[in-house]
Amino acid sequence: MIIGIPKEILPGENRVAIIPDVVNKYIKAGFSVQIESNAGQKAGFTNEKYSGAGAKIIDDTSELFQSSDIILKVQRPIVNGNLQKHELDLMKKGSLLIALAYVRHYTEVSKLCAEKGIDFISMDLIPRSTLAQKMDALSSQANLAGYKSVLLAANELRKIFPMLMTAAGTIKPAKVVIMGAGVAGLQALGTAKRLGAVVEVSDVRPAVKEEVQSLGGKFIEVETDASMQDAGGYAKEASEEFLKKQKAVIFKHVTDADIVITTALVPGKKAPVLVTEEMVKNMRPGSVVLDMAVEFGGNCEISEINKTVVKHNITIIGEANLPSLVATNASEMYSKNLLALILHMCKDGGYKLDDKDEIVSAALVAYQGNNRLKI
Repeated sequence: MIIGIPKEILPGENRVAIIPDVVNKYIKAGFSVQIESNAGQKAGFTNEKYSGAGAKIIDDTSELFQSSDIILKVQRPIVNGNLQKHELDLMKKGSLLIALAYVRHYTEVSKLCAEKGIDFISMDLIPRSTLAQKMDALSSQANLAGYKSVLLAANELRKIFPMLMTAAGTIKPAKVVIMGAGVAGLQALGTAKRLGAVVEVSDVRPAVKEEVQSLGGKFIEVETDASMQDAGGYAKEASEEFLKKQKAVIFKHVTDADIVITTALVPGKKAPVLVTEEMVKNMRPGSVVLDMAVEFGGNCEISEINKTVVKHNITIIGEANLPSLVATNASEMYSKNLLALILHMCKDGGYKLDDKDEIVSAALVAYQGNNRLKI
């Protein structure tokens, strides 16, 4: 059975779905591996590295898709600008696609896969369980995004993070406010603390308060209850009443911050607006807002996707694909997430899609011509 890795064609995507070190593990499991020429180049992995690990290098995109039984991708399939065809048009019926596709937001992908008879596993739906921990691509990529968000914001800030005592006087530490204490938010907290900032964190889930405090952050209290967290540990969509209450509480914290990093997402829903234009207007000139939710509507009312803009003397960063900015490590982690999933399904040099398996069932959104996506 052949695993194929095409070059990512979504603009700005530098990651690749397999790294050379993982190729041999697939081969040992009984698979053959082929990769499109230069697919790993932007992540720092050369054709020579892949061929040396046992992968076959394919120059023709159509040939790669047509000859592969399993296609591994980072991004959702889209229209190939060179061929003017959708990537799904290049795949053969009955093959398996695995990608980090955010299907609750991009619902058309599972529908198209079902229509074309392509089985489809979306990595963003892997359950958060002990058994699936090694396959959790959302967490592995969010971890890196949280780290990179702090560095980008720090680079735009006109101040340093740590307190500095000099003969010329004392420099106060920078104040960072983080909205959302999921994987990305907690990594941003840890990174900002290591750089010497004073960090405050807000989240709709009271249960994360201890985690925030254990990393040295101050938790911003907003009266709520544990029902704001779903069974998978993700934040539920907040009511208008709660969001109004939250905005009132955090107004002072946000307007007093040097950097605000927002990370709040609700699967399948538009990201909640947490930082209003009025808040931005009241921030100190030269402060920075980084909106990690900008791809899905944005937590900042005036952020712009894939743009860094200055509004009301505040720099607002709307980078939609932070993991792509650290493509080497992001590819390493994602590649291992995929490997863990395929080995979990592996059987005699092939794979079995068991729709009763708790992991496969949760992430299998197109199967045998049926669209299984639940919104």
